[in-house]
Amino acid sequence: LISRRELGFVLVVSLLIGLKSGERVEVATVGNEGVAGIPLLLGTDRGPLRAVCQVPGQALRMRADSFRRSLDEHPELAGIVRRYAQAMFDQVAQTTACNHVHRVQQRMCRWLLMTHDRVGSSEFHLTQEFLAQMLGVRRPSVTVAAGQLARSGLIRYQRGRIQISDRAGLEAGACECYDSLRREFDRLLSGTVAA
Repeated sequence: LISRRELGFVLVVSLLIGLKSGERVEVATVGNEGVAGIPLLLGTDRGPLRAVCQVPGQALRMRADSFRRSLDEHPELAGIVRRYAQAMFDQVAQTTACNHVHRVQQRMCRWLLMTHDRVGSSEFHLTQEFLAQMLGVRRPSVTVAAGQLARSGLIRYQRGRIQISDRAGLEAGACECYDSLRREFDRLLSGTVAA
């Protein structure tokens, strides 16, 4: 299989859950490593999550009936997508725990690292309002956390653009959730997991 990054695809999608208040909170992200159609794999036509483009780019798109048929006809593809579904479930669970336990600055480090992994670029467009929505916090909390990261020399932030200046520093500032998720994605998607 050829990765989407090798094909030049660097789209990052946020999966959001909506609340009655109108607020939306990110529960997972999908990048060049995965698919946004997990409900189809699980035998339903839709789920409660809304997919929103977080970082613009290109992506491959497939009709639902073609996707289902491909899963039936290609057991290896079905196995990869099932392992990805497990990785996605793990990401949702880890993000839930992270949002309840860790400080905003640690969570921001985790989120920036995960986005950097998927984009492959040290700079990307991101407003504080959008980042607040992704982290499930108010915008002033993002302003304080981003300011601390900028003063520490880990990021540069100006007019909706974030540049990662010190990735090692971000990794040191992130909670354990980033490393746990990265290791779990690597384990499940490396192809060495028993079917």
